[in-house]
Amino acid sequence: MVVVVGEVREPLLAALGQSPNIALVRPPAPEQEPDRLIAAAAALAEAGRRPAPFVLVPADPLAGVAAEWRAMWDLSAGVAGAVAFEAQAAAALAAWRANRFELPDYYVSLTPSTADGTGPDLYLGPLRAARPRRVAAVLTAADDGQAAGQVRQALRELPHGPWWPPLDELLGSARTFFAGSLGGSGVAPVGGATSR
Repeated sequence: MVVVVGEVREPLLAALGQSPNIALVRPPAPEQEPDRLIAAAAALAEAGRRPAPFVLVPADPLAGVAAEWRAMWDLSAGVAGAVAFEAQAAAALAAWRANRFELPDYYVSLTPSTADGTGPDLYLGPLRAARPRRVAAVLTAADDGQAAGQVRQALRELPHGPWWPPLDELLGSARTFFAGSLGGSGVAPVGGATSR
């Protein structure tokens, strides 16, 4: 099971969904389930029941945590950024402890090749630092057909590695991870997927 994060475009998902070895599981529509965390957890549960070599889910129960972790690095927000991060982290941790979701096998983070930089990123920062073999970065082309080929290649190259530590440990490491260290960590996407 692979959660796709970052610049996930609808035509790209459609192109990936046409691959015979890829199943695409979407979260419930916002009008069916307005809580993004619960919707993503439902999609992951459904993905776990799909018998395909690769099951892609364009939703993540940690999306709110990731957004607030990134926002926390905007120092003009003051302590409000850290408070919002802690609220999202507490909600995700409560859902995880209630067995509403498990982390996916892998995260694939998509960044358009035209992007100037990703900035602070929970996936390419603390999560990749904790488990470098469980997070792949892909620079995607503007053409969705070509981008789908890049994602398929990244999926074929996903390495095996140790499973995730417990979510409370991952969130604890995110609290102490300095976003400025991203530039020197070798996690910037280059061409296709990057992995260690």
